[in-house]
Amino acid sequence: MDAPDRDVKPLPRAQSEVRPPLINLKPLNWFFDINRAMSLWPVTFGLACCAIEMMSVSMSRFDIARFGAEVFRPSVRQADLMMVTGTVNKKMAPALVRLYEQMPAPKFVMACGNCAISGGPFKFEGQYNVVEGVDQLVPVDIYVPGCPPRPEAILEGVFAIQEKITGRRWWPLPEELPPDPAPKSKK
Repeated sequence: MDAPDRDVKPLPRAQSEVRPPLINLKPLNWFFDINRAMSLWPVTFGLACCAIEMMSVSMSRFDIARFGAEVFRPSVRQADLMMVTGTVNKKMAPALVRLYEQMPAPKFVMACGNCAISGGPFKFEGQYNVVEGVDQLVPVDIYVPGCPPRPEAILEGVFAIQEKITGRRWWPLPEELPPDPAPKSKK
């Protein structure tokens, strides 16, 4: 027997209105953009296993504080970067949209991990519970792939957000690994 058709409510989409600045002077905007990029305040919004990698970025080995994004805020009203890390369920979607709408402008969103980007391993025919990409709910600025993404990848995502704000990359590109000095064994 088939289940009766239920009324399926569409997912809520974020709505935000950004007014133009009162004073629009290029040197002043440049100054504010640099300060804004070097002092990102991410909101703690971990939903699944990718949140462990987000937490490890703030530890001493990777130390996101060196790059100006150390203050993970417990309130979205104090944050300007939302790192969505993990699986977003349809039950969680209205809360995510509400939190995004409460963030002050300018605000940025980083989707970390395959689940946040596309639904990950939970994307299959007939699934009814997982949002197949957080970009269906809120506008995403940077995508950080991986399952889970490495902390270095999350740092590169922060660098990309900073580059998007200021128009230039402030940190050197990662170097390629040198060739392996160990001689290959002969068989």
